[in-house]
Amino acid sequence: MMGRVRTILALIFLVLVVPPAALVAFPWTFLSGKINFLYWIAMKIMRAGLWLIGARVKVDGLDRIQPEGTYIFMSNHVSNMDPPILMPLIPRRTSFLAKQTVWKIPIVAQALDMASIVPVVRENREAAIQSIRRAGEVMQQGINMVVYPEGTRSRDGRLQPFKKGPFHLAIETGTPVIPVTILGTYEMMPKNSMICKGGTATVVFHPPLDPKTFSSREDLMEAVHDVINSSLPQERQ
Repeated sequence: MMGRVRTILALIFLVLVVPPAALVAFPWTFLSGKINFLYWIAMKIMRAGLWLIGARVKVDGLDRIQPEGTYIFMSNHVSNMDPPILMPLIPRRTSFLAKQTVWKIPIVAQALDMASIVPVVRENREAAIQSIRRAGEVMQQGINMVVYPEGTRSRDGRLQPFKKGPFHLAIETGTPVIPVTILGTYEMMPKNSMICKGGTATVVFHPPLDPKTFSSREDLMEAVHDVINSSLPQERQ
């Protein structure tokens, strides 16, 4: 019951706060051509939403990240809670891959483009390759990238097979990969659930992996899989 109440409160908060914030941030963003203020507001709203639904976050290994560095953060994915928990923790501005259907909303589409968010169409191989190339261009601007190599949320909390695209991106650009293990969000809000029960999520930032030290994309993929998997509970390994 408490989870339902907290989720409703969070939704009310978003309904009340997001439109006024957008009225201020969007014009400033379009006039200035800079996304920093809008990005800052988005991160603050995410943090406030997490607090309202009773989600606490513990962090391990954040000191392994050089704040001025550019990384590809590759994380397991079990819940809709994962992005709002992970994104605000990353020291600098970060992009991600989003479904292309979101670009159908005109003003939102322009903001997404200004934020260098990368559209992706999973069903089309050629379009997916273009998305990977676009992600590489974004990182050349010094912007981090968050990727969920499983491609979708896991139904049972175990790692699913990885897609090859993110590892092609790492190998092509030579960008260090930070494997990330997120724990606790499966219990809070598993796939197909609309209610968040609250609780504690733990985010483990593992040491960076240099793609240049791997002989193949498959070797890098296996290494990232093993590192992420190493921090999962034994029953989910």
